[in-house]
Amino acid sequence: MDRVRRRSVKSDPDSGVEDVAILVMEWLGEQGIHALLKVDPERERRQWTFAATGGPLSDPVRIDGSSVNDCIGKALVLLSEQGVEVPV
Repeated sequence: MDRVRRRSVKSDPDSGVEDVAILVMEWLGEQGIHALLKVDPERERRQWTFAATGGPLSDPVRIDGSSVNDCIGKALVLLSEQGVEVPV
């Protein structure tokens, strides 16, 4: 991933997106998007990472978050900005 976006994105903490994280990942795969959700407990803050490339994405997406909800919520915003509207 050569061009990684690093900027502040806010997610909705009450969205409950962590409940559908696996469904989101499956849907992305069905669209031809390579996606990764990773937890790294050695990092004190922003332990979760989401990364996606390919399919209809014009640029790679990478976001770090402090929880699954934070990470996936921010990722959905960045995906939407590239025209990928994930049905949640």
